[in-house]
Amino acid sequence: MAVAVAMAHRALGTTAPNPAVGAVVVRDGVVLGAGFTRPVGGPHAEVEALAAARAAGHDPAGATLYVTLEPCRHFGRTPPCTDALLAAGIQRVVVGVVDPNPLMCGRSLELLREAGVEVALGVGAESCARLVLGFGRAITRGLPEVVCKVAMSLDGRIATASGESKWITGAAARAHGAAERRLFDAILVGAGTVRADDPRLTARGADGADCGVQPVPVVVSGSLDLPPEAAVFRHPRRALVFGRADAHDPGLPAEVVRVDGASSGVDLDQVLRALAARGLHRVWVEGGGRVVRSLIDAGRVDELRVYVAGTVLPGGLPWLGGPPVGSLADAPRFGAPSVELVGDDVLLRYRVAREP
Repeated sequence: MAVAVAMAHRALGTTAPNPAVGAVVVRDGVVLGAGFTRPVGGPHAEVEALAAARAAGHDPAGATLYVTLEPCRHFGRTPPCTDALLAAGIQRVVVGVVDPNPLMCGRSLELLREAGVEVALGVGAESCARLVLGFGRAITRGLPEVVCKVAMSLDGRIATASGESKWITGAAARAHGAAERRLFDAILVGAGTVRADDPRLTARGADGADCGVQPVPVVVSGSLDLPPEAAVFRHPRRALVFGRADAHDPGLPAEVVRVDGASSGVDLDQVLRALAARGLHRVWVEGGGRVVRSLIDAGRVDELRVYVAGTVLPGGLPWLGGPPVGSLADAPRFGAPSVELVGDDVLLRYRVAREP
């Protein structure tokens, strides 16, 4: 199952609106073939794994298939994976988690058992569930998975007092963050970030070149007051800009979506629901501070990734905007992080306990 999870990770950011799934065909402890879900309209992980086994000269009949998510049993853009498993003569299926889709929810497992296939459920469930968190939440609650990324100094600043922010972290941390973007369906920033940093918002490889599959760039700008020449509007994918219903449209080279809001802001819940409805189930947020603070206050953050540089910026801009917290009892707490050294900087990953 660990191999299947690793295969599924290779599909993250490329399968929307489908979930990223990994599968492995095994006989007598030997991997015969492995696969992952291809971009929408392409084969699912199970079919890929069966094809890989056959291409290697193996007959999958009588073998075991490990898969991170319950195989589908309905016709969509591709035929049911359960049909492919039965036709291949798979004898045993080991599943990480059931499919949260109401069309599924264990029904495929019932069909396989009725056909004489041995089924085991719950192997590697925690890792498998994380892979489809956004997919499941979008189906059941209309919201995506949200991961917020912050780069800050040791004293919690994201810019100097004058607004200078390039670059607080080193080249290794910046490259790491740009590479992580490829695992998400959308990348979201506030208008202030676009005006101050003019980010490209592209996912990039280790060589600095743009990846083949890119997340959809999303900008939240209540007033729609954005420079039309901004780099985000030259992104390989057409940008989405969320503005207030009453904001003047300056003719931005993007798809403008109107949502409710007050003052200069917009309702971020409406933004997230609109993204989930478009099949963008995994959202990477890169600021600014007020956007991140609003998402934290609303309980919409699943993971917080903080790149900490070994520098201090006295009097600089804080990494979280908005009103101060009145007491420690009201302060959000994220538990123990995982810690990773990235170049000369430190990456802290905080998982936030939320409803699926």
